[in-house]
Amino acid sequence: MTHERQKAIARNSLLIRSLPEQHVDALLSQAIWRGYGRGETLFLQEEKAQAIHVVIDGWVKLFRMTPTGAEAVVSVFTRGESFGEAVALKNMPYPVSAEAVTACEVMHIPSSVFLSLMRRDPEIGISILASTFGHLHSLVAQLEQLKAQTGAQRVAEFLLNLCDGGDGTCEVRLPYDKMLIAGRLGMKPESLSRAFARLKDAGVTVRRNHAEIADIAQLRDYAESDPAESWSKG
Repeated sequence: MTHERQKAIARNSLLIRSLPEQHVDALLSQAIWRGYGRGETLFLQEEKAQAIHVVIDGWVKLFRMTPTGAEAVVSVFTRGESFGEAVALKNMPYPVSAEAVTACEVMHIPSSVFLSLMRRDPEIGISILASTFGHLHSLVAQLEQLKAQTGAQRVAEFLLNLCDGGDGTCEVRLPYDKMLIAGRLGMKPESLSRAFARLKDAGVTVRRNHAEIADIAQLRDYAESDPAESWSKG
């Protein structure tokens, strides 16, 4: 990926696009651009946070290890999404670990650079707030899904987010393995398999790492239907 394309993706991220324009070039010029292989660690839980991260390409997962040694997936980020803002600016340790789910490229902005700019222009704090509220909104949406949707509906929503939009048929590539998809959606792997089976009636066919959607509108209706109705269909 060319450096100009990297910068264009970074500029379009929620974090950067809400910055005062006069600071964007200075910020990007001091960023660190790095590629990671699948399974490579970006940082570990309890490490001191010293940068804010923006995914330029690929997928990154944030996770915590439970006392029993199990992995709890907190979130998964992709192109244009940022993470680590709050802990980096407060000079705190990371509450999670980060790992490349696929080969990916990430832009790291040293927190010292952000803090220096914030001291010169307090409006930069607005971009941090916008990004932080974006994360909060995402977490609230995840909680709502867990409380108000069946497992099959959560999977339907996940597939719809991979579509380009519109109606008609669509084929999507599952961006990462099914075990991680299950963890991301608060499900066990066997529950994910049952959810895929239920979605056959909604026009979804899953073959390895691809999902064919016969009718996007039909799947959207399924995802938004009353959970009791969805269970009766399964």
